[in-house]
Amino acid sequence: MSKILIIGAGGVGGVVTHKCAQLVDVFEEIVLASRNEAKCKKIAAQLNRPIETAQVDADNVSELVELISRVKPDMVINVALPYQDLTIMDACLETGVHYLDTANYEPLDTAKFEYSWQWAYQQKFEKAGLMALLGSGFDPGATNMFTAYIAKHYFDEIHTLDIIDVNGGDHGYPFATNFNPEINIREVTAECRHWEDGQFVETPAMSTQQTFTCPEGVGTYNIYRMYHEELESLTKHFPSLKKAQFWMSFGDAYLKHLEVLGNVGMTGIEPVEYNGQQIVPIQFLKALLPDPASLGPRTKGKTCIGCVVTGIKDGKEKTVYLYNICDHQQCYAEVQSQAISYTTGVPAMIGAKMMLEGKWMKPGVWNMEQLDPDPFMEDMNKYGLPWVVIEDPEFELA
Repeated sequence: MSKILIIGAGGVGGVVTHKCAQLVDVFEEIVLASRNEAKCKKIAAQLNRPIETAQVDADNVSELVELISRVKPDMVINVALPYQDLTIMDACLETGVHYLDTANYEPLDTAKFEYSWQWAYQQKFEKAGLMALLGSGFDPGATNMFTAYIAKHYFDEIHTLDIIDVNGGDHGYPFATNFNPEINIREVTAECRHWEDGQFVETPAMSTQQTFTCPEGVGTYNIYRMYHEELESLTKHFPSLKKAQFWMSFGDAYLKHLEVLGNVGMTGIEPVEYNGQQIVPIQFLKALLPDPASLGPRTKGKTCIGCVVTGIKDGKEKTVYLYNICDHQQCYAEVQSQAISYTTGVPAMIGAKMMLEGKWMKPGVWNMEQLDPDPFMEDMNKYGLPWVVIEDPEFELA
């Protein structure tokens, strides 16, 4: 039995809260906090058990410390913004509470995705006897687990990794993002990096494309190579990797809208003066776009996210593809969310469960693939994200 504090009441926060509330034997008490407590109360009203809600500014360490000290949780699940990772980690250290997040820290004023800031907390958490689990979402998160599981059970040595994230869903809007618009657009427009021959190679954003046909009739999509944070930790912890890439699907309409918005400066992250006020264009754009948490009832179709790994087993080359398919409408029926939030929120719940049950609990700062994938993968099958393994699939990737 344990008590958790969830910080963040967006689409992912709603899923995490729903999924934790389903497991009364693991998550005995739940507190949901956000800058906007009304959003917490809205989520709480959807549940079949009572939870506590609270208001907190996750940019403010003293406010976080005050809340954590009052609530006295066993751990904090951080599904707020990536800019707030370090303030929440600081508050957890000050109050002696374990920590989990779903995305790596990035500074507010620079689109820079790397783990260095959080890895620097290793000794602090270890000395405090506390655990910090980084990136317990889907990508990163489940994709790290897929890679670790494949490496453990199917190979003696892995050589290439391709993470393929396809969203075959349709929300009906001309342009919208399936998670926080500010984070999504910063991620997509950032310089691409992939791992090759012992180093990261930079290429222009979205400059490399290929076509991928998903299994189980999900469809055929254009996928584009881009940088994603799990490449940094996976190439560090699997040094035998010679090449590692991340691919995501985008429709032509999405890319055209993004190109136009970029050309007129609406995706900029530097403040500009307007009517005597400083505004950040991308933050203003976020205010104009549909709230990702509102897309659930109107999104139809499926996601298909997985890892293609090549390597050596018993002296022979082989390929393994491990993937999950998730239906947007089924997610909404269960937790009132579309599949993008669902596929991120469920692994956050499972990661917290792994820690609270003691299966993964050890002091320090850890990426997912540094831990035993087997119990996590077992729980993915139990709690809504079943996966499939195909050995030697027929397709080939560039």
